[in-house]
Amino acid sequence: MLVPALVVVGALATAGPALAVDRYAPMKGAPGPGPARYDRVWVQQLGPKSARNVLVLVPGTNGGAGGITPVARDIVKRVPRTQVWIVDRRQQAFEDTSVFAAGGDPQAAQEYYLDFKYRAVRGGDVPFVADWGLELSLEDLRRVVLRARDGGRRRVLLGGHSAGASTAVAYAAWDFRGRAGHRDIDGLVLIDGGLRGSFSSSDLPRARSELAEIRGGRVFLDLIGFGLPEISGIFAQMGAVWAAQRPNDPSVLQNYAPLPDIFKPAFRVTNEAIFGYAFDKDTSPEGLELIRVEAGSLATSGDPRGWNDNGLTSIKRFARAYAANGPNATEWYYPRRLLLDVDAASALRQTPAARYLGLRLTHTKEIADPLYAYGTALTDGAVERGARRVVRGSRIRRSRIVGDPGANHLDPLLARPARNRFLRTVVPFLRRGLR
Repeated sequence: MLVPALVVVGALATAGPALAVDRYAPMKGAPGPGPARYDRVWVQQLGPKSARNVLVLVPGTNGGAGGITPVARDIVKRVPRTQVWIVDRRQQAFEDTSVFAAGGDPQAAQEYYLDFKYRAVRGGDVPFVADWGLELSLEDLRRVVLRARDGGRRRVLLGGHSAGASTAVAYAAWDFRGRAGHRDIDGLVLIDGGLRGSFSSSDLPRARSELAEIRGGRVFLDLIGFGLPEISGIFAQMGAVWAAQRPNDPSVLQNYAPLPDIFKPAFRVTNEAIFGYAFDKDTSPEGLELIRVEAGSLATSGDPRGWNDNGLTSIKRFARAYAANGPNATEWYYPRRLLLDVDAASALRQTPAARYLGLRLTHTKEIADPLYAYGTALTDGAVERGARRVVRGSRIRRSRIVGDPGANHLDPLLARPARNRFLRTVVPFLRRGLR
């Protein structure tokens, strides 16, 4: 990611008397394996300059801060004296977003990215990523949490989406060289994730075999199996750029031969329609549940056919979020070690797999911070059940657990505010906890 994409975007004036913060800036991370230039993260900061409270959020697997930004803006409008900080992990530094960031002709971006002219990163180039696991991610995150407390802020809550929610719970249970992670925070906000059975778990045989593969050079998660870990993020952003800039033109990606046919309708559609077709719950390909929303439907006529933008999530809002940079909405290079460690942390205790991987989940029973958890159709009640297990196995006395089977995995981050049940239920929780 180029240096211009790392700098502060700037402070903006709101309609009210207080100044607002709206910036994306680097922060120093923990010393980790590999060159020191990678020891940093980036944080999208939103909300009133004089905020007394901060909600720190962590994106999920292959997720970037830009994907959470829409709902973060909705939250700071509704929760007084509060900022939202969204953390982009250190691996964002590997992304060559130079042409996306230039914001020019989408055709130029397509020729650069889909003709494979961008600077790619392969596992053999960065073998140290084999050790970019949960411990390093939590050490980076702790620096953000402690920075959020600077300036006398009253409360800091920690949460995230999907695997980011699981990371937040692991933080609370983690032993930071004698200090329990939960002592740094004042609450947990879990969005369709959160351990204790919310997602997969890792036993000792899996930990051993997968860690051997990772140390053998397969360090990045390859979500759609092209052998190019970054391609899912590139396809998503390229589709969003076309949909945001030229929504009603005939789809360009529909004629791009390497794009699998499962992403292409059988008739001509617009740029906006093919983007909706790829992400909507009714047409998104099998196995890609992590990217789904309820976004409307294809028009029944027209040449090219457009998109009926009447879903829970507006495809226009979705496209704007995923077309943006500084931050962008995806993480091109996700360490398999991080996902393995998060799965091994599922039980929130020192299982054989957790011990083998060097995890330090020793403070679960002491967690007493208020907890909010929200689950969608993706997890079929597992997030809610996992959250109740966390509450029962800790000292938590105040919790709000919401099941929303009418929403899909990305809907709580992108849905229209008036219809977003996550927003409607988390705001009262935050207002009460941050008074």
